[in-house]
Amino acid sequence: MIRTVRTEEIIKNIKEMCIEANHVLSKDMEEVFFKSLEQEKSDLGRQILFQLKENLEIAGEDMIPICQDTGMAVIFIKIGQDVHIEGGNLTDAINQGVREGYIEGYLRKSVVEPVERINTKDNTPAVIHYEVVAGDQIDITVAPKGFGSENMSRVFMLKPADGIEGIKEAILTAVKDAGPNACPPMVVGVGIGGTFEKCTQMAKHALTRDLNEKPSVPYVRELESEMLEKVNKLGIGPGGLGGSVTALAVNIETYPTHIAGLPVAVNICCHVNRHAHRVI
Repeated sequence: MIRTVRTEEIIKNIKEMCIEANHVLSKDMEEVFFKSLEQEKSDLGRQILFQLKENLEIAGEDMIPICQDTGMAVIFIKIGQDVHIEGGNLTDAINQGVREGYIEGYLRKSVVEPVERINTKDNTPAVIHYEVVAGDQIDITVAPKGFGSENMSRVFMLKPADGIEGIKEAILTAVKDAGPNACPPMVVGVGIGGTFEKCTQMAKHALTRDLNEKPSVPYVRELESEMLEKVNKLGIGPGGLGGSVTALAVNIETYPTHIAGLPVAVNICCHVNRHAHRVI
């Protein structure tokens, strides 16, 4: 059976999700952040974390953005192959939802033409990643991405001989180079495999994974745990002012790659790691 979904419904949900993601921390992020208050050993680090906690509470209560950089809208959308979209073009509908969300939510419009730097004035176009899946539902994740952390992204085109140790070194290098610029404590998204563009997309998508969910592949689970421990031993700490909590999580996605390559991408997000998820 084909299920019909009107673009008006998509616009409404995208609009609401843009506002939600910029004002309220997701439940999984909230749990991990509050746990970090107990884990941080540095007095200054704890002071920074409590200031961030106060900021999160004010944002939620007064419905003001968690951060002044309300990001560029990144949309991951999985469309069931039994869904028929009516009422207009899907890409146009997604961008309209972003447009309405950023205007009605009084969110900062940060999107500009890349060379002439002319502001589009409504935070569109969004960056949209489509995937066609089985079923009759539409799965949407909206992830506004600020560029303090986005600018710290790295791609490493490793050789197969670099192996797992090369991957570990790449992740640590990216985090060390980012230092305080990614507004730690951070969430580190890693994509391993595929091609140049595939590993970067995986790294971005890894940031949206529920932090309570663990990878099914044993070596990926172990690598996440090991890298979180090693990142936190770097001592960058909350706000980059030193401490034992540099990262809240390391999330890794993998994909088969070519026999001659080992692409690795690292995409870092700040302590709020904004994202909202709905299924229509």
